This record gives sequence, structure tokens and C-alpha cells, in this order.
Amino acid sequence: MAQEAAAQPEPTAAAADAQAGEAPAPAVIARIQVQGAQRIDPSTILSYLPIQPGDAVDDAVINLAVRTLFRTDHFSDVQIALQPNGTLLVQVVENPVINQVVFEGNSALNEDRLREEITVRPRGVYTRARVQAEVQRIVELYRRAGRISATVTPKLVQLEQNRVDLIFEIDEGVETGVRSINILGNSAFSDSDLQGVMVTERSQWWNFFSSNDNFDPDRLEYDREQLRDFYTNRGYYDFRIVSAVAELTPDQEDFQITLTLDEGDEYEFGELSIETENERLNPEFLRALIPIRAGDRYESDRVEQAVEALTFAAGAAGYAFVDIRPNETPNAETNTVDITFNVREGPRVYVERIDIVGNTQTIDPVIRREIALTEGDAFNQALVDLSRNNLRRLNFFEDVTIERVQGSTPDRTVLQVAVQEQPTGTLSFGAGFSSVDSFIIDLGITQTNFRGRGQNLVARLSWGSLRQQANISFTEPRFLGRDLRAGFDIYHYRYDLEEESSFDWQSTGVGLRFGWPINDYTILGLRYNLKADEIVVPNGYCPGYGSRALCEQVGSFLSSTIGYTLTANRTNDPVRPTRGWRGSLWQDLAGLGGDVNYVRTEVSATWYRSITSSMVFSADVSAGYISGWGGDPIRINDRFFKGGNTFRGFETAGMGPRDLLTGDALGGNMYAISTFELTVPNFLPEEYGIRTSLFMDYGTVGMLDDRYRIDATGFPDPNIVADIRPRASAGLSVHWRSPMGPIRFDFSQILQSEDYDRTETFRFSTSTQF
Repeated sequence: MAQEAAAQPEPTAAAADAQAGEAPAPAVIARIQVQGAQRIDPSTILSYLPIQPGDAVDDAVINLAVRTLFRTDHFSDVQIALQPNGTLLVQVVENPVINQVVFEGNSALNEDRLREEITVRPRGVYTRARVQAEVQRIVELYRRAGRISATVTPKLVQLEQNRVDLIFEIDEGVETGVRSINILGNSAFSDSDLQGVMVTERSQWWNFFSSNDNFDPDRLEYDREQLRDFYTNRGYYDFRIVSAVAELTPDQEDFQITLTLDEGDEYEFGELSIETENERLNPEFLRALIPIRAGDRYESDRVEQAVEALTFAAGAAGYAFVDIRPNETPNAETNTVDITFNVREGPRVYVERIDIVGNTQTIDPVIRREIALTEGDAFNQALVDLSRNNLRRLNFFEDVTIERVQGSTPDRTVLQVAVQEQPTGTLSFGAGFSSVDSFIIDLGITQTNFRGRGQNLVARLSWGSLRQQANISFTEPRFLGRDLRAGFDIYHYRYDLEEESSFDWQSTGVGLRFGWPINDYTILGLRYNLKADEIVVPNGYCPGYGSRALCEQVGSFLSSTIGYTLTANRTNDPVRPTRGWRGSLWQDLAGLGGDVNYVRTEVSATWYRSITSSMVFSADVSAGYISGWGGDPIRINDRFFKGGNTFRGFETAGMGPRDLLTGDALGGNMYAISTFELTVPNFLPEEYGIRTSLFMDYGTVGMLDDRYRIDATGFPDPNIVADIRPRASAGLSVHWRSPMGPIRFDFSQILQSEDYDRTETFRFSTSTQF
């Protein structure tokens, strides 16, 4: 195939009278002819050339044209020569096209994992340099998997029409483990303490789920940083790792790792100061924001926290591109570190535009109404952080990032809000059992982002020997276009508590809800409920056999209640907090019509504190009290029943007031429960989706109205126990993000209980998203 491009008019011949010894005059191209093209159209090749007919060329120009064609990666050979008749002959040999990519010899890494790593694809162009780069990627992948001796050999199978099959022949080699980790030079901390900080682990036969016991040089480098962070966060400012050596064992199967440390001395923070050129950023005010005091033990993380606090303060003042650099000056004589924070801020910046990307289901207004900035506002980093937390709190998105991009002028910035949507519909399935409890199954459908408008729709069915329920709920987060949540509930519940308390309870009702924010962290909600309740006991149970505390409740009655909820959230993350607190207060008043009169109050508060990046401690305290008014006692279905998911280690209604004669749980008029939980490092890699925590639950449920605790003679009924007696349990909770949805396992050990309590040692629940 050939194609010519002619220039008009024809160039005249150049003079031939150049003096001897001078460089030949450039020749003028009359036409360009392409030879050897098969897949690529000659006109495309001509478009690549930096030469046109009529141009004068010399050897340098021709060499440039050759290099230009090679850089396209389309050709394995290129030759360009100027013919005596003025024709520029371009001869090319095209690189073959890849028909398929095949892996042979791989077993430790599956084919999908290898294909994710490489960039060559079928119908792509084969080049030797590109394939060699792919070989290095695959070898590196095996190296990170602990197979240092793995080799990869690329091979080609020639096919017709200049196509090839690309085959990667893989020799995976042996898996190199870690036989020993030796640490030298440490005195402040033990070997086990330091090895607990490291990611690399010794190879043990029981670590078949872990990949951290394979030798990986990158992981060892990461361990060096982990040890450095460990020491510098405990006062050892001048800590250093003298050497980190990995040696193959004589049998060539494992590595021996030896770390030599120089711990240095323990330091404290010395003088702290602020330097800034901007009068709007008062140094004394900024100094008060630094979470460090002179004399405190030196911790590198606290220096970073101080930088974050200063950056936040500067952003709140409208300075978007502030640069804060801590200048640390150690004093070996006093073992102190003086720090000067140099604050350099740019000009005041305004929001030019807010761009939203990644939302395929959620409409733009739903996202924009959660952003605390509008176009034209002065940039404020505090409001940007608040906006990100607002969006994460919706639970519509797996990830939310807000980045600043330079606007059309230096004093303008563009906010790019990138969201990664996650399933907002949940098909939930829950199950629980114990040695005496029955099996329970729950099925529910929840859509928290109905029609992409942020509306919440819930339909739930539950069945089992303990509970049956059906309910529909709907919530509009922006009622009448205002920052007002409004919703309704329609429900029917039936609780079969014959095994726990010898009665059935049915409730059918409707409810209305409203809620609005008081400030950025506090929400007030109002509600009204109207429901019809019915208590049923087995035939012949009342009167006679059943206790008065239960039998007086038999029958139907109407409840009309109004209430409110006040919620505050000051955590650093609305989904998985690591510091801060949140709390709630609920109160309900029954008696605005209906047959029931009471006031119920409940409070709860949770405090979070991160110990390390993988360990978070939380303390939760909750309490409730209900009392009747107008002479009404508290009915059994309005009392507090605790156990199961609300107090691990005890069955549903397994703790609290009870009739010892019948064994019936009676519920209490008050409760107080505290829960302490510590998220611990996983023994499995993070990709398995398992999170483990240790817990301890401590609390009580008690109190009954006097009429139920006193017998007909006016003395306390010995068969009714309603004292406020503490219970306690501890155990392990395992949260698994399984392929079919999140699953939770609770393993409990009772620490304190009463003889009449009903306990359990295991419970699980699961849900599936769609």
C-alpha cells in the first residue's frame, strides 16, 4: 500500500555550485511515499510526520521524523530515505496487535488479580518496552506476596494478520516467610511491645489467614516508620533506626530480620511560639489553640494536631491556602524541644463555583443543601469540614471528598465535591438464639434515599415465636422546602412473651414526627403517637395463678402520647467516630386523651477516644425512668425490658423485676446501663472486613409501683423481686462485612447476675444491602 502527497508547484532544482568542504544544501521534498503500512492508514502516518512536501530537509530533520514515528509505539522499525527524484520514502514495520493475554504457572495469585495489575489488553499494540514494564509489575506483585524468587518470562505466539498471543510464563518460586525478628538496642520497651507495633509477623503455622508473615521489603520499610512513630510519640525525639537487615536463612526458605535501634533520651516540649505576618491572625489567640503545654512529654502526633488546629483557625478566618510549618529546635542539655509555628497565609479567597461529581442517583439539590458554603462566600475551612460531615452523615455515600481548585483569578477557588454513592436500600435479615431462647427472624426493606431525593422509606416484617410486626415509615428531610424533617409511621406489633412473662401484647397505631436543627450539632424532634394496645394471657391464667402485677394489665386500652427528642453530636466523624461525644434526651407525656397517663424520660451519652489508629475506646451511659400520674400505675407494656441486644449476655427480658412463683419477667420502671467497648486490632487483614471489639456491660433494671410489690396483707410480696441490683457481663463482639452483608457475633461471659435471671452466651444478627 502506498500513498503520495504532491506539492504545487513543483520545486526548481537547487544550484550545484557549492564549494568543496561545505555541508550539502538541504534537499527539497517533492512528494512523500509510505510503504509497509497494513493496519494503519498511510494518511495517519503522514499526519505524524513533522515534514510536508515542499520542505527542505537534511539528515537532522530526517532523524527527527524517525524518532517521531517511533514515539507513537505503532512501529517496530522505521526507515526514511530521500530518493534522487525528490521522493521521501517512508518504510515502516508495524508492531503486532495483541490478540489475547494469557497467564501460565500462577496459583498463588489468581488471574483476576494479575489482570488488575497489568495495563496491556487484547486489541492493544505490542511493544517490547511495554511488556518488560508489565513483567516488572507482576514480579513486584509476587514480591509483595512474599515470593521473592518469582520470575516472569513473556512469550509471543505469532498469528496471521500481524497479531500475537502474549503469554506470561510465571515461576512463582517458594513462599519466603519470616523465621525470626530480632530487635537490638531497646531498653525502654520490650521486644514484644515493639513487635506488636510492627506489621511484619513471624511465620507461625496458625497464621494461615494472614499475609503479614511473608517477607516484603516495602512492609519492612513501613515497620521502620511505625517504630519511629511509636518512639517519637512517647518522648524519644532523637530516636533512630541504625540498621534494618533481612537475611535469608541457610535453607533459603525464610528471612531473619534484625533491627538495631538507638532509642536516645526522653524529651519534653519546651518553649512554644507563633510567628505570623498577618494582623488578622493574632499570635496570642493562635497560641491558645495549640493543644500542647510546655513541660508535656514530647509527642510527634501532638505537633501534627497543633498544625491541624492552626490550619482550621486560619481557614475559619477565610484564608484558604495557609501554610503552617513547625520549626523544632531540640536542646540536648535540658532534653526539651522548642517549637516555633510559622504561619504563612495567602490572600483571602472566595468560592467561585461548587462542582458536584459522582452522584448517579442522588439529585444535586440534596447534596447542595448539606453544603454550608454557597458560591460567592468567603472560603472557610471550618464550613468545608462541616459540609463533608453533613454529607457523610446522610449515609448515602461510601466516600466524600471536597477539594479546592484554583479559580479563574488568584482570589477565587472552586470546590470540587466528589461523592461515591453506596447502596442506600437495605434488605435486612436478623436472627438470634440461645440455649433457652427461640429463633427469631426479621425481614425489612429500607430505602434511605428514596427516588434520589433523600427521603426515607421503611417497610418491615418480623416473625418468630417472640415477635411479629409490620410497619411502614416515611420521612421527608426538607418538608415544605425548609430545614424541617417530617414523617409518619403506621405500625402493628405483636409480642409473644409467654415464655418470658406469660402474656401477649398487641399494638396498632399511627404517629407523626417533626424535627429541625437548633444549631450545627443539635437537633430537636417532636412526635405524636396514637395507639391501641391489648394485653392477652392464656385461658385460666388470671385470676388465680398469675400475679397481680401482670393480671391487672389484661385488656385493651388507648394511648395518646406527645414527646420530644433532643440530640447533640460533637464527634469527629458521624459514621465511625474516634473522638468526641454525642448524647440524646427523650421525654414522652401520655394522657392527652386515651386511657394511659405517664411521663417517661430517657437519656444516653457516648464518649469516644482513639488510643491508636486501630484501637478506639468508647463509653456509653444510658438511663430511663417512667412514672404514672393521675393515680395511674405503669402498665407492663410501657415498662423497660432489657437484655438481648440492649444488654449482652442476657436473654430478651432476661434481667430485672420478676415474679419468682411464675417466673414471669415484669419489666422495671427504671434502668441504668453503662457499656465500655474497645475496638482491638484485627488478627486478619483489613480486606477480610472483620472488626473486633471487647466489651463490658454494667447496669440494672428495677422498681415497680407499690401496688404490685405489696400483697393483700400490706406487706412486701416475697415472690416479687424488683430491687435495683447490678448486673455485669463482658465478652467479644465480632463484626464481619461478609459478601451477603454485615454480620455481628456476640460472645458473652456473665460477671454478675441474680439466680432468677436468664442468660445466654451467644447471639448473632446479619443484614444484606441492595
